[in-house]
Amino acid sequence: MTQGEGAIQATPFAPGARVEVRDAEWMVRTCTPAASEVDGHMVRAVGVSEFVRGEDAVFFTGIDDVALLDPEDTRLVHDPSSGFAQTRLYLESVLRRTPLPQSERRLAMPGKFLLDDLVYQQRPAELALKALRPRVLIADVVGLGKTLEIGLTLAELIRRGRGERILVVTPQQVLEQFQQELWTRFAIPLVRLDSVGLERIQRDIPAGRNPFLYFKRAIISVDTLKNEGKYGQHLRNMQWDAVVIDESHNLINEGNLRNRLARLLAAQTDALLLASATPHNGDPRSFAELIRLLDPAAIADPENYTAEDIDHLYIRRTKIHPEVAAEMGDQWPERGPSESVRCAATPPEEAVFAELAQVWLAGDAREGGPVVRKERRLFPYTLLKAFLSSHTALSATVTNRLKSITSRADGRLKDGEDAREHAALLQLSELADKIDTSTSAKFQGLLTQLREIGVAKNSSTRAVVFSESVPTLEWLHEHLPGALGLKKDQVALMHGGLSDTEQQRIIGDFALSDSKVRVLVTGDVASEGVNLHRQCHHLIHYDLPWSLIRIEQRNGRIDRYGQEHEPRFKALILTSATEGAKDDTAVAEKLLHREEQAHRAIGTAEAVTGQFSAKKEEDRLIQDLFAGRTVEESLDAQKEDTGDDWLSEVFFGDVGVPDEAAAPERAPEPQLFDSTEQFVRVALDTVARDVHVDDDGRILAFEPPRDLRQRLDALPSDYVRSLKVKERLRVTFDPAHARKRLDEARATKTTWPDTGYVSDLHPMVDWLVDKVQVQTRRNEARVVRADVAAPVFLVQGTYSNELGQPTVVEWMAVTGLPDTPRVADMFEALRRAGVGPGMVNTGREEDLAALQELVPAAVRAARSHLETRREAYDAVIEGSLAAPQRRLEQWRQLSLTGLGEDPRAQRRKGEVHDTVAEQERLMLRMRTAGEPLLRVLAVVKGEN
Repeated sequence: MTQGEGAIQATPFAPGARVEVRDAEWMVRTCTPAASEVDGHMVRAVGVSEFVRGEDAVFFTGIDDVALLDPEDTRLVHDPSSGFAQTRLYLESVLRRTPLPQSERRLAMPGKFLLDDLVYQQRPAELALKALRPRVLIADVVGLGKTLEIGLTLAELIRRGRGERILVVTPQQVLEQFQQELWTRFAIPLVRLDSVGLERIQRDIPAGRNPFLYFKRAIISVDTLKNEGKYGQHLRNMQWDAVVIDESHNLINEGNLRNRLARLLAAQTDALLLASATPHNGDPRSFAELIRLLDPAAIADPENYTAEDIDHLYIRRTKIHPEVAAEMGDQWPERGPSESVRCAATPPEEAVFAELAQVWLAGDAREGGPVVRKERRLFPYTLLKAFLSSHTALSATVTNRLKSITSRADGRLKDGEDAREHAALLQLSELADKIDTSTSAKFQGLLTQLREIGVAKNSSTRAVVFSESVPTLEWLHEHLPGALGLKKDQVALMHGGLSDTEQQRIIGDFALSDSKVRVLVTGDVASEGVNLHRQCHHLIHYDLPWSLIRIEQRNGRIDRYGQEHEPRFKALILTSATEGAKDDTAVAEKLLHREEQAHRAIGTAEAVTGQFSAKKEEDRLIQDLFAGRTVEESLDAQKEDTGDDWLSEVFFGDVGVPDEAAAPERAPEPQLFDSTEQFVRVALDTVARDVHVDDDGRILAFEPPRDLRQRLDALPSDYVRSLKVKERLRVTFDPAHARKRLDEARATKTTWPDTGYVSDLHPMVDWLVDKVQVQTRRNEARVVRADVAAPVFLVQGTYSNELGQPTVVEWMAVTGLPDTPRVADMFEALRRAGVGPGMVNTGREEDLAALQELVPAAVRAARSHLETRREAYDAVIEGSLAAPQRRLEQWRQLSLTGLGEDPRAQRRKGEVHDTVAEQERLMLRMRTAGEPLLRVLAVVKGEN
């Protein structure tokens, strides 16, 4: 006999449900609609009965006969375990395995992870849970901890059964950094699918198989994934619970490969988390396209929308936001001044300045006219910027230009090219070749600054040196070791031309306190998302980008949450006495100080120009300089051109959290054990007694058994391999000790700690929960004795929606059977009965026939109560759908306003109709559907 017979194929099974498939019993993990309607629902389950116990399986209700066990057939049995541990463990395991209902919008996970309990970092999760679907753009400025905010949001989704399958997409240089943060802080494992990892996986799986099917939670670089020909079909055949796209401003340009990738992923996932400190390029249409990835019905007019239109999807805070500033304390010291270090040009450098001023930058004022044609009138500024980086960068730029205007075969000038430019390039090349390390004022200035801050062979002081030019970086990497008395391996080089694995290795090594590296010379590939603050608080700009945004991004590598020292910034400013020379004081020095002023006054430099992107800022500045404007005039003009309009409110203000907002509400946490640690220790003693555990009171260490080792395949491979985790697993519940081990790991050859912190999400906890559950046999419930006057039947009742997400979850204590049934809260009943660690089980077994006869009545009473409670839950869900429904109708009306009858308008009407229909279908599927799931979990009877 089955529960809800006749509706089984049409409705999903709630997580935790016991089902019978192929003559074996299984426990449902997740149940979601299959890709094809004929397949029904996809049920992921773990085996419970003898021959399949602990095995993972996937069934499709359209193919297999999946039958739900009837709770009225539950057979009562004695619990022989000491202190009734088996029953208490089972109840706790059901509690942990049951997702929170969709009506529960309060936060359940803060305070459970290896990070400071900061309210401002919980706000994105709070916003995501309020939305129709968990879709949010996190746009906090550089350094506030967006990775931690993402981790907290994913944890809340996992607790709600909406984070089983996760895909994280990041720039290649931060893959390992992101992976480490989620594992060491949250115990959320991600398999890293970098170029090497993907090759390894594809060697191990059959040709043509989908590599994303093999790992439920993975992290991959956007540059790897955007290969549509290689991975497009695999992605279209996948459904994720949550997709995270870091540095999402790279998706903005509609039509490019990254944008197409983002639109594909957005269509294949429930939750979508986008993160970027600069999520816009100043074009309202482009930003609207990014927002539409989250909610296609959020913006009706992409040329005109407000912060209010998107505040259910978008959160942005600066360092000076009241909540952020109040919580920072000494966790983020105030940044030091941005110091300009003037370096007077040497005679060979002055010769180049003179040549640039008199020949290249003179333009029409030059005798004989400009050396470049009108269409290349900005090229002289390219040469100037290259020289302000280094003579090596200038030589490389000149060489590349000469190659483009001369024949490769005989070196002659190509037809149509100007002989004057050719001659001027040769002269400039000759002058640049006369400069070396001894006559480079900035190189000598860099040596002085590095020595002053204490960089030396046997010193622990480190510095990051930024340059825009790869030739400059390579030249510095070659000459700095000898000039500073360092070994070759004490100066590291990073730029965008390196492979993803090499970039990750360099960043990871620099984070170690015992790394040999004392100077990291890097390009702007490290200016986005990379953490360089753990062992370093000195940053030197060897050259400065002509963009306030890029300067701010660079500084943010060491000026970020968790920095323990005052961040110090210096910029080498090359000065010239040559008349008409445009040295670094003309542009770079002014930008340096303008960025500092903006950061201190308003928390971000973006608002200064209103250009929103580094490239736009630089292009506009060069055009203005060519037109004769000063830097100050250019910056002011750019701001005036963008205007102080609605865009400023959206892009620059604090959006998503009122200044005086109350702290996020916390969801109640019923539990039968005082802590996760207590649950784990009792579970190990009860259901894993064959595992020998070394326990010093702080650390548990043991050899993982086979069924746990299988789960460890999902952990980061570097972590598993370097620490031999499959041979010996070391964990702790003490956050202070875990932090200490994490800090010590950063002083060794690996940034992976040898002792992992056990959060509620740790695979070991998950393993024990399953072991507890599968030891309860088909349709069995244990009976315990405690301080109760009459039998108490403990029953769980749930309803789900069509997406397989619980909408109603009730924990019921049924008494007064059979004549006057009453239903109360299960956990309050257990507390009153004294069910807990101090219980004594005498082992006495009694006839359970009388109790057994009451099981059907208990189920009927619970079902009746559940139906009554459903109305209250549904009212909460309907209330949460009201705002999305209102926004959808407003969007529909605005989108259709003014449309005519021409073919283009008809197509637009069709698009609007399809979007509305899809959103309405989604809202319908979020409502409670189908039959309830009822389970008799246990019975508490009196001592007599």
